[in-house]
Amino acid sequence: MDAAGESPGAVLQRLLAAINAHDLDALVSCFADGYVNETPAHPQRGFGGNDQVRRNWARIFAGVPDIRASVPRSAAADDTLWTEWELSGTRADGGALLLRGVVIFAVGGAQITAARFYLEPVEDTSGDVAAHTRRVLGTRVGPTDPQQQS
Repeated sequence: MDAAGESPGAVLQRLLAAINAHDLDALVSCFADGYVNETPAHPQRGFGGNDQVRRNWARIFAGVPDIRASVPRSAAADDTLWTEWELSGTRADGGALLLRGVVIFAVGGAQITAARFYLEPVEDTSGDVAAHTRRVLGTRVGPTDPQQQS
């Protein structure tokens, strides 16, 4: 429980309900004025303030009018809330949106004060783990590549 008597899990439930109801005001009320968002895998995407939360989600609700969110797993310890997310819907251009990942929230005063954001679009065209490892390492298929062995 935080100082306002609301558990991090209760804050998460309010946030999830606001997203699925497309209630922008209720969603923004889940975030503190001084909210800080860090995106470690994409550092330039970080931002501060719940005004930016409002701008982001207004665009999301307009661009994906049927967006739905689920949190299949979460765990709380003190004021930290670990969450696994799935966001899905249909973009304005007719394409499918599917995002999955983890968001780690700091919660205080019945609001989210900070987040470390690891949510990414799901893609299934880049190959298997061997192809990914080669890309990350900048290597090419060679005679010691397990995929080349019988």
